Amino acid sequence: MLKPIDINAELSKLTFLHNRGPNTTDEEKSRSFTTLSKYRDGGIFTGSFSGVSQWERHENGDEIVQVLDGATTFTIMNDDGPQQFELTKGMMVVVPQGHWHLFEAPVGVTIVTVTPQPTEHVHADDPKSVALYARLKAAAG
Repeated sequence: MLKPIDINAELSKLTFLHNRGPNTTDEEKSRSFTTLSKYRDGGIFTGSFSGVSQWERHENGDEIVQVLDGATTFTIMNDDGPQQFELTKGMMVVVPQGHWHLFEAPVGVTIVTVTPQPTEHVHADDPKSVALYARLKAAAG
């Protein structure tokens, strides 16, 4: 059944997440982000935060990210290293499948994403090294 979604109304139910970082709990994130709708193999999500997200990637497809308000430095890990983009209100980016990426928003940002699942997260300077270590450890048993 078709049902329009009022993104601003959904955002008004959430708490702004201040100083997002490595010690942010799942409970804190759950108060600041919501699922707007299921979509294909994932969902459409929204939330507002300041701080730095974990590195994340989506192995099952591209992710669409749109900035609804505020600004963020979006970093994506390419084959030749990290590349950064300044994203502000009204801008969007399509994150290619399997690419590690993170958001830095010292003042704050509100985003909506169309995100395939599952999502893999790591806290590290270089997410590729952490992911490789985890795979080798799992293979070793």
